[in-house]
Amino acid sequence: MKKKAIGVENFVFLVCFVAFFAAFGWKMGLMNAINTMINTAYSLLIETVFYLMAMCVIMGAVSSLFTEFGIISLFNRLLYPLMRPVYDLPGAASVGIITTFLSDNPAVLTLADDKYFRSFFKRYQFPALTNLATAFGMGMIVCTYMLGLSGLGGENFGTAVLIGLIGAVLGSIVSTRLMVAFSAKQYGRDAWMPEHEEGVDQKKEQLRPVREGNVAYRFLSAILDGGKSGVKMGFEIIPGVLLICTLVLMMTNGMPEGGYTGAAYEGVALLPALAGKIDFILKPLFGFTSPEAIGVPITALGAAGASLTMARQLVVTKLIGANDIAVFTAMCMCWSGYLSTHVSMMSTIGCTEMTGKALISHTVGGLVAGIAAHWLFVLAGLF
Repeated sequence: MKKKAIGVENFVFLVCFVAFFAAFGWKMGLMNAINTMINTAYSLLIETVFYLMAMCVIMGAVSSLFTEFGIISLFNRLLYPLMRPVYDLPGAASVGIITTFLSDNPAVLTLADDKYFRSFFKRYQFPALTNLATAFGMGMIVCTYMLGLSGLGGENFGTAVLIGLIGAVLGSIVSTRLMVAFSAKQYGRDAWMPEHEEGVDQKKEQLRPVREGNVAYRFLSAILDGGKSGVKMGFEIIPGVLLICTLVLMMTNGMPEGGYTGAAYEGVALLPALAGKIDFILKPLFGFTSPEAIGVPITALGAAGASLTMARQLVVTKLIGANDIAVFTAMCMCWSGYLSTHVSMMSTIGCTEMTGKALISHTVGGLVAGIAAHWLFVLAGLF
């Protein structure tokens, strides 16, 4: 495509670009805002991206082993009857649930990069893998952390966490199904991924590809090849995480005590302020004990780890109860920083054109997860 060298777009973009920095500069001071952007991006690179890269390398090795020694084939065969009607995905997609539940959203990228794994998917199913994986991302960490808050609040949060986990599963179904519906309109329901072998029936016995050599050689080759794939994935998520997460965090976090200094993770608290305007809607939907509680799921949009820290402070100050923990568990797990990772993940798997639909689907899924957790908790309280 080509456009006029000088046109309306030039001036509209320039006005928006200046207005963007002016908005942050008016609240924080222009130099503080710029320094915060740079420092936040640097902090995310060192503390988050390299951590995710290390995780991608390890999970890449694990996923490669799963492929080499038939675990993906086994899961596909066993779980095909469940995954197909619930998520409209092949049974192999369940491996993505496990890997992301034990680690974080980008862990599924190393699976998605595996040709044998991709061969199980139709074209319209593949983009939904991002939504499915993100809904379970950091699941183990979120559940364990929320359970650990029981001692601080003087209340047992075991039931609340379990209900939150159920809510997250319901949210994952809604998010994935919506995404599947969108991608089916985009690609149709008949085309397979290029790696699929024509004439292969997933529900019948079939051969699977393996490396040549003895078991020891296959093991070493698998972990090294998987690790290399993890390094590649780690580099490819850098732009999305740094750019999107920096923006979301600056819109979520507020001014620190003592005023703005240009340090990392300062912000203008715009998103919590907007959420406070619709508290009359949020209260019946999620049953939050206090207005401050909305900050946790809002923060989870950009970084689930940051939202957990916020939840701890609310428990310590006794501003939330067990119902809030159930909702937090569901939404923090289902959303798990998807605004920070979805863009880069969709780009990495080659489905950039579906990024907007993926974000819409997952927004709805996270809301459903929180609402379901609240009303399941209310229902459980009746017995």
